[in-house]
Amino acid sequence: MKYSYYPGCSMHSTAAEFESSFRFVAGVLGMELTEVEDWFCCGATPAHITDPLLGLALPTQNLLQARPTGLDVATTCAACYNRLKTANRVALEKPKKREALAQILGEEYKGEIPVRHILDIFVNDVGVDNIQRNVLFPLNGLRVASYYGCLLTRPPEVADFDDVENPVTMDKIVEALGGVALEWPFKTECCGASFSLSRSDIVGRLAGEIMRYAKQAGAECIAVACPLCQSNLDLRQKEASEYEGVEFNMPILYITQLMAVAYGGGGKDVGLGKAIVNAESVVHRVFGHRGSERVER
Repeated sequence: MKYSYYPGCSMHSTAAEFESSFRFVAGVLGMELTEVEDWFCCGATPAHITDPLLGLALPTQNLLQARPTGLDVATTCAACYNRLKTANRVALEKPKKREALAQILGEEYKGEIPVRHILDIFVNDVGVDNIQRNVLFPLNGLRVASYYGCLLTRPPEVADFDDVENPVTMDKIVEALGGVALEWPFKTECCGASFSLSRSDIVGRLAGEIMRYAKQAGAECIAVACPLCQSNLDLRQKEASEYEGVEFNMPILYITQLMAVAYGGGGKDVGLGKAIVNAESVVHRVFGHRGSERVER
């Protein structure tokens, strides 16, 4: 299984643990990743709000740089996935914009490169059976609320690998790892990440509602597949707790971190110690107290 890999800005900075755990998991599952040569920011989210054509030119150029490999482009970030897929859709369906982009970029892109989110790849290429087959340390019934956020399944004509209202790809992975994927109503509600700095009051309310429903469902942690969602829910738990009047202390982990734990990864491969909310409770649930050394900052 070979893929051209577009990391995006967060993977090499604020979401380094997403990057390290994904690469560890990819190695276990036999995925071969070729990083897009000289990739740069896809522009999410400021570019397409400031200048729609620039917002298309940035992801399109990245796809042009991935084209020589002839491989599907895999990406981890929900925002990157959304922008790259949108660029594909415009190239396929909007000939006038495609021509305008060709004038800007110096060559035409016709939308011929499939763009895949890693959840899609895990479930539909690797397969749930193979995900389960590689488990060394089952999650021991860990109760997980899978949180997809507002971008991974929307708009449905762009993000088309899962159900828009009740996505299940992450849930399938959790179950394959030996965890319990909870049914809960806030899987795709917005966490307010774009307001994280400017309107923390709004973020506190939105994040608080998400965590309240996760906690009511019996969640021991929330699994995410988006660096914006992870940082927002992890960093804003104080505001969320103040809004709801409840102390949450809810670990917010990337699905790849849970996979890496189940596959025997430790320390920097998993990056559990990067979270603001301590994730030792998750490790102890799987390994007992002998798992403390697996949490490394």
